[in-house]
Amino acid sequence: MSLTTTAAAELRRRAAGAGANRWVVLVVLCVSLLLVAVDATVLHVAVPAVTEDLRPGAIELLWIVDVYPLVCASLLILFGTLGDRVGRRRILLLGYALFGVASGLAALARDPQVLIMARALLGVGGAMIMPATLSILRQVFPDRRERALAIGVWSAVAAVGAAVGPLLGGFLLEHFWWGSVFLVNIPLMLVSLPVGRILLPESRGASDGPWDVVGALTAAAGLFGVVLGVKRLGGGEAPGSVFTVLPLVVGAVLLVLFVRRQRRRTHPLVDLGMFARPAFSTSVGCIVLAMLALVGLELIAAQYLQLVLGLSPLQTGLRLMPLTFAAMAAGLAGARMLRRFGPRRMVCFGFCLTAGAVVLLTAMGATDDPALLLSGFVLLGFGLETTLFGAYESMLSEAPTAQAGGAAAIGETSYQLGAGIGIALLGSVMNAAYAPGLSAVPGVPASASASAGHSLGEAYEVAGKLGGPVGAALHRAARDSFVHGLHVTLLVSAGLLLLGAVMALRLPRVMQCAEPPAVEVPAPREATQPRVSV
Repeated sequence: MSLTTTAAAELRRRAAGAGANRWVVLVVLCVSLLLVAVDATVLHVAVPAVTEDLRPGAIELLWIVDVYPLVCASLLILFGTLGDRVGRRRILLLGYALFGVASGLAALARDPQVLIMARALLGVGGAMIMPATLSILRQVFPDRRERALAIGVWSAVAAVGAAVGPLLGGFLLEHFWWGSVFLVNIPLMLVSLPVGRILLPESRGASDGPWDVVGALTAAAGLFGVVLGVKRLGGGEAPGSVFTVLPLVVGAVLLVLFVRRQRRRTHPLVDLGMFARPAFSTSVGCIVLAMLALVGLELIAAQYLQLVLGLSPLQTGLRLMPLTFAAMAAGLAGARMLRRFGPRRMVCFGFCLTAGAVVLLTAMGATDDPALLLSGFVLLGFGLETTLFGAYESMLSEAPTAQAGGAAAIGETSYQLGAGIGIALLGSVMNAAYAPGLSAVPGVPASASASAGHSLGEAYEVAGKLGGPVGAALHRAARDSFVHGLHVTLLVSAGLLLLGAVMALRLPRVMQCAEPPAVEVPAPREATQPRVSV
């Protein structure tokens, strides 16, 4: 007796769709993603209140902010591949529960150590949730046309979550204490757990051979080291510092060992053969380049709006909202654009449009120009989301269904690594272009010039202490140097985006929606027996 792979795929489709309409499933998955995306940014506005209440040291404060994305990025591959083995819904529901418990611990924390531990647990929960949402989406939407639309909605929700985080945090801080930014997660998780248990279908990937525990831990440790080192570089640490170099070197060695181990194993944790497919490897590279070119700019843009133009944090958030709305529009229109233009032209267009927006923003100066910022941010948001949508959809569609969790984890890890490297690289470019302009301000002592060269905020503090005409001259020089550094950084970013457009030429010309050809495979002996899953 034998079954074709087409018949087997049909059986999986029926199993995946049983118990819930796939569009209802999409809503549940989007709510999951929204919570994780909001939590990644909601703490940013609460940092001053946390500092005032808990009095953390400088290192403790850094860990409070960074431990969540650090732990989350490190564990994506571990939980993505584990979900392929033990069940993606099971991992997702465990992530819900852990996220709720960790949110309660964070909200009630009374010392920095407890808050750091709670944020780390939130990172573990986020690592369970993020790849599970994409891999379940891949299973529930076997038709590529429908899946493209679902990914568009999913990516639009991600854009909303990233933008809503600071606004929600600001609203809660105006009415409640800082712990409320975490406490809001608990009722949502209490609803998501039973709803997800009832509506979400369970799905698994390949179960041949044992799950590679050693490989999973090696990948997690390697990613932790690399992400930690990159974050330290992005935070302004000296590149030669042992606390920067050591994590990078150890992490890189562990990742090399992980790759070698996977190549030797009969049943690898991650099928590295996926990278031999041009569409998959190119999509991953495009995700890294897009984030590398733009995440650092987001931080620099926030500094420009607040320190150069003098806008409040709320005004800054509102100025950046057009970028979010444009990204939402691109996500919702992405499926239609992909069908009409194909992955190659769509991703190339997204990169080129984003590069054009970045070049347009080089016209920013020391005075406010709302029309320029509005047009630049709209083009930036639409172009970036078009690029990421096309890359994510191509990557997920190229991955075998059995490896959906691993593929989703690779995509999310690429996103996180690109973002971290972008902050480090563009931050270094910004500092290199900014600091020389403060080295020869008339009347300013050398020690004051050196301090002012660290950042624009510190330059303003030094200028305030100096006072008089000398302080005013330093203030003006720092502002002008920052604008010059911003222009240089924008041009470097545009070059990286154009490099991404060239890379995207390796993507398929058209959107292939046909099923792979049928291949006869033996039916498993236990196929006629019902399988009971918990």
